Amino acid sequence: MKKISILLSAAVILYACGGSNNSETKKADVPQPAANSISDNPDYQKGLALVAKSDCLTCHKVDEKLTGPAYRDVASKYAEKDVAMLAGKIIKGGSGNWGSIPMTPHPAISQADAEQMVKYILLLKK
Repeated sequence: MKKISILLSAAVILYACGGSNNSETKKADVPQPAANSISDNPDYQKGLALVAKSDCLTCHKVDEKLTGPAYRDVASKYAEKDVAMLAGKIIKGGSGNWGSIPMTPHPAISQADAEQMVKYILLLKK
């Protein structure tokens, strides 16, 4: 009996607070959901997971130059059209674009995974 009265009380409260048909309510009065955070982006989540399980963070940081450039600097320099080219540099390695220290090749990383990592990095654009 106690459970039924609690359920009925909850139903009455929900009914009292719920759906008004007031025609004066405007869309502008309805709070809009906050803009999605970058971390909600699936490319961000997948790319971050791949970067975290690789050796990338040995030479790169998000905001600071380490041995290699900061990810935000890379993101500022390149665009979405450069994803395949940058993925190729992750796999084959390279040098000269960010100084004299070469980036080690990562031949065990697939093209798809490397592209996912690049998409994550590009999302870090300032």
